[in-house]
Amino acid sequence: MEPPIERIRLSQSGKDQLLKLRRFTKIDQWNILCRWGFCRSLAEPSMPSPVPIPADSNVELTWDVFGGEMADILIIALKQRCYNDKLGTDKETLAKQFRLHLHRGIGYLAGDPNIKKIEDLIAIATQK
Repeated sequence: MEPPIERIRLSQSGKDQLLKLRRFTKIDQWNILCRWGFCRSLAEPSMPSPVPIPADSNVELTWDVFGGEMADILIIALKQRCYNDKLGTDKETLAKQFRLHLHRGIGYLAGDPNIKKIEDLIAIATQK
C-alpha cells in the first residue's frame, strides 16, 4: 500500500515532547512513540487544527520505520479518518492530515500529567 508520505521530519517542538516521553516511558525508539501519538490523535473525535508544522528538527523517519509491521493498517486508519472527517483521500490531504495527527497526538501524550511510565500508556489504550 502506498504511504501518504515517504519521509517524516518532526518539528523541534515534537522532538522535545518525544524526549520527555522517552524519559518517562523508557521507550527509546522514536517510531514507537510516534505511533502511540498518531493513534492517540486518531482516537480523538475532533479534527486537528490546520496549523502549519515546521519540519525543523533533526528527527527524521521513513514511513516504513514509522509504521513497521503496522504500516498498512496505519494507512487504512488514516484514510478512514479522512473519509469520516469528509476530507479527501488524495496523497496531499493524507500527508497533511498525517502530520497534523502525529504532532497533535505527540503533544497530547507529552502534556498528559498521568503519563509517568510505560504502563500509563497502556492504561490509556485499554480504557473504555
